[in-house]
Amino acid sequence: MSHLQIQHLHKRFGAFTALDDLSLSVARGEFVVLLGPSGCGKTTLLRTIAGLEHQDSGQIVHAGRDISRLSPAERDYGIVFQSYALFPNLDVGQNVAYGLNRRRAGREAHRQRVDEMLALVGLPGTEDKYPSQLSGGQQQRIALARALATRPDLLLLDEPLSALDAIERVRLRSEIRKLQQTLGVTTIMVTHDQEEALSMADRVVVMRSGRIQQVGTPQGVYHAPSNDFVADFIGRSNLIDAQASDEHHVRHGGLTLHTHAGLVPGRRYRFNVRPEDISLLDGWAPVANSFHAHADKCEFLGAFWLVTLTPVAGGMPPIVAQFSSNYLAGRPIQPGALLRLAIPAGKLLPMQVSA
Repeated sequence: MSHLQIQHLHKRFGAFTALDDLSLSVARGEFVVLLGPSGCGKTTLLRTIAGLEHQDSGQIVHAGRDISRLSPAERDYGIVFQSYALFPNLDVGQNVAYGLNRRRAGREAHRQRVDEMLALVGLPGTEDKYPSQLSGGQQQRIALARALATRPDLLLLDEPLSALDAIERVRLRSEIRKLQQTLGVTTIMVTHDQEEALSMADRVVVMRSGRIQQVGTPQGVYHAPSNDFVADFIGRSNLIDAQASDEHHVRHGGLTLHTHAGLVPGRRYRFNVRPEDISLLDGWAPVANSFHAHADKCEFLGAFWLVTLTPVAGGMPPIVAQFSSNYLAGRPIQPGALLRLAIPAGKLLPMQVSA
């Protein structure tokens, strides 16, 4: 049985539909990331789970209890916002203990819990400092400690890393994931950052216009996107429109490409090819799906080069390929260079066209 069950949620703000018949199940202890562009409904969904927004229709069941119409105070969760939301007039210890103060426990028990949480987030001994004395990353750790201090059954994270610099984001996302796994707390996080979603989630929920486009493991949504929107939104992608000439071949511009997929002759398909799946060939030995292209733009991105190319075969749009910097060491690609490339037949994946 799902630990959190969301069924047929609808939410409108005037003429704008934020959630459109949305359903989702979350298992106990799972880390689920809601991912999508601005305005897709991911934050509205999180706030609806928290009771900060109320759905127009639909049901939310948490741990077997229908919480659809309960107030936030009646729901069992901790929440962390992107803005930290710490009380500037309270010291760190008081901030962490804020939720504990409404519970019947002695001062010593509260102090021990604060010490425990500060140690858990790697900031022991900071209880007498004020938020203004801490870095952004430290403030977010305190916000996380406060959210977890009451031992919530559900942890909600609303873009908790978006206000941090790049290095701190990478460090803290690893710490949050490790902490979540240690505690086993069911967690739902909102982000628009694809790298965060892929690195932290057990499952990724890709959203668009209030609807779920795909739910799956990070590897699943990346390597087997359900439609062209997911393929284009998660990482970089080359979307290739082609017509099947037989069960395993398609015509794309002036090129015939082989695919392992079973196709219907005469039907048009859209294929997804990741930049890293395009091979750079040396020599002239026959290779399936090989073709020539001119390099238009070459971008050095540290571990790899991103190269935009125009195929020589007529009728083909530009493509983007990714090559290891180690592989190109000593022979960098220059704009205008003529390259021989290949698309492995197993990487030419047909998909649905999103509405």
